[in-house]
Amino acid sequence: MAKAREIEGFAEAGSFAGAAALAVETRTDELFSFAEGVLDTSDIEGVHDMRVASRRLRAALEIFAPCFPKSEHRAVLRDVKGLADALGERRDRDVQIAQLEGLSRSFAAADRAGVGDLVEALREEQAAANVVVAEALERIERDELRSRLLALAEEARTP
Repeated sequence: MAKAREIEGFAEAGSFAGAAALAVETRTDELFSFAEGVLDTSDIEGVHDMRVASRRLRAALEIFAPCFPKSEHRAVLRDVKGLADALGERRDRDVQIAQLEGLSRSFAAADRAGVGDLVEALREEQAAANVVVAEALERIERDELRSRLLALAEEARTP
């Protein structure tokens, strides 16, 4: 799992709103840094890292909610939650597949075949969940979520 990025200047922000702006900017950059390769089902850490980053961003948005205009805040929070939900569905399948493959190595050959069938069914679900993630990524790109998050952070700085 990727370590959380340090929020530079956080302790010296000077105000709750200034800290909010720094937190949202950092967590936004962190989230979008994981977008490339997130659809690669052969590397399950990519989706995990992006999901964790989405949860960190969501937490920052919730903690600092009083610093942001309500309507804009509500809209970006909804979009971040939607992305996190899509990533979570995909991640659940990734974890299930990895655990079953690991367990099956200790099973008798006859039992491994049954586990293999279950893994194949989960791979189909994983592929379907990956389509949902791809759609969520397209939606946040189309709706300019990154720009909206950074604009929200900037608004927190403006008294």
